[in-house]
Amino acid sequence: MTASPVAETRTGTGTGTETETGADSRRAPLILRNRAFGAVWLGQVLTQAAVRMFQVGVSWWIVAYAVHDTRGLASGLFMAACTLPAVALAPVVAGAVARFAHRSVLRTAAALAGGASGALALWAYGGGLPLAAVYAAGLALAACQAFFDPCLTTSVPELVDDADIETATGFELSTQSLAGLGGALLGALTVDRAGVAGLAAGCAAAYLVAALLVASARFRTVVPGVGADASQPPQRRTLRRILGELPYVRRILICFTAANLFTTAVFVVIPLYTRSVLAGGGGTVALLEASLGTGALVGAFTGTRVPGRPTVAGAYCLGLMALALALPGLVAHRPVVAGCLAVAGWCAGAVSVRFVALFQRLVPSADKPGFFAVMQAVLGASLPVASLAFGFAGDFLSPQALCLVQGVGLAPAACALALLRSPTPAPAAAEPAGGER
Repeated sequence: MTASPVAETRTGTGTGTETETGADSRRAPLILRNRAFGAVWLGQVLTQAAVRMFQVGVSWWIVAYAVHDTRGLASGLFMAACTLPAVALAPVVAGAVARFAHRSVLRTAAALAGGASGALALWAYGGGLPLAAVYAAGLALAACQAFFDPCLTTSVPELVDDADIETATGFELSTQSLAGLGGALLGALTVDRAGVAGLAAGCAAAYLVAALLVASARFRTVVPGVGADASQPPQRRTLRRILGELPYVRRILICFTAANLFTTAVFVVIPLYTRSVLAGGGGTVALLEASLGTGALVGAFTGTRVPGRPTVAGAYCLGLMALALALPGLVAHRPVVAGCLAVAGWCAGAVSVRFVALFQRLVPSADKPGFFAVMQAVLGASLPVASLAFGFAGDFLSPQALCLVQGVGLAPAACALALLRSPTPAPAAAEPAGGER
């Protein structure tokens, strides 16, 4: 991998990418008029769909086939293992994204994940697959994804013009929704029909195609900004200092970290709820996960239309999500549960696109590699805790009780977010075009 500069200029001209100009091209979707961004975006769809399919499929495999006692703890432990790399590797990820060419990081992460899932598929086809090997594979895939996601977020200005950043952010965040939808539909169903071997083989194919797509994309060669000394690389600050100098952003991240303790538990609750309350199989898991993913997909594309300041809009969305997650604890009907998960997914997608677009505007360019790595780590720090806590509690409490705990737990985070006030810009500071404050 070759080193790449981090400073950039946003001139709106987009040299080095296949972005067209003119009114006609502006009417076309970004992924069609910018082939480089479209290829990388599709690669992210495939990688996130693969890791989500693996997580959903293995979670269902643990609950329905592999473990007969302490199912909740076993599935919670697996989900915790899948969330640890984003937290533990944050400094390593930040350094790699800042030092190496972004295309190399993306391509290498996808290729390594394809190799790991392919090895697991061969082991599973041979028989005698231990549970520990599946846990280790989940850890490896999550580690590769921990490099891929913040690197792609940092790479957005290298692929699109400044005027397209928010649109590109919406597409980028929609990959999580598409991945949730695709992984939900394929994960549990694949396990029911082809076992872990078929699941791992499908993941390997998706990762390898993603690596080829990234390798085919042409990234923009960034240059130092106006007034910068091209001979001197931009000074990179520590992760702690980045957040220390962005108090408004830091408070937002704290609110969402607290909220994630309860929202992300849904991935542990869904398999338990399906088996114990709805008495369903892999098809029911697919329906519920697909409802969540579809809602998030719609939210990712409509989030910019939610009125109000980001913190106020986010607070309303968290409040609505609290109601949607709590209602299945009172009404145990499949259509109602699916509808509630769709609403919860929409709230998550809408909140994500508003705040990541805001961060793209507020965070200095030289700090973005470190910031997006630490953002993933801060938000992800609650995931292992939530997975273990709700998984362990699932062996003692009913899934309906867990749903109510999720709803009640979100309320304080929504109130705290609503009370945040955006920083007042200096009188002489110019407001960035199209930015949110």
